[in-house]
Amino acid sequence: MSPGRRLTVALVGLVLLVLVGWFVRDGASEPQPQSSPATSTASSAVSTPAEVPGAKSGLEVKPLSALPPEAAKTYKLIGSESPMPYPKNDGVTFENREKRLPQQKSGYYKEYTVPTPGSPDRGARRLVTGSAREVFYTGDHYATFVVVDVKK
Repeated sequence: MSPGRRLTVALVGLVLLVLVGWFVRDGASEPQPQSSPATSTASSAVSTPAEVPGAKSGLEVKPLSALPPEAAKTYKLIGSESPMPYPKNDGVTFENREKRLPQQKSGYYKEYTVPTPGSPDRGARRLVTGSAREVFYTGDHYATFVVVDVKK
């Protein structure tokens, strides 16, 4: 076999391997919500990814109603003229230093405190919004995020 033919076969094999891996990953991620009744009920209420801004990020999509009730209250405050609980910290630029969200230019993301009852400080919960109407939630101070389906 000539070196050119070997290279072609190797490249075709690599492309096939990547495609198979992609489909296996997508297929493996769908059954997980069905593993428990509580999760499948919440997952069935989620809009299709095309309808949820930020869903293409690859992060899990959760309905707003599945998050702590304070997250829904914070989300309602974001679009209103009402004062935020932490005016010096809410609505400020989220820099995405941990790189857990899709990379965007500085100023694209804004963060808001989701109050934690009983916490002596702001706590670890945040909503982060993107300029394209994405809403992300973290309950562990930026270690992990989910995309929020605000219609559910």
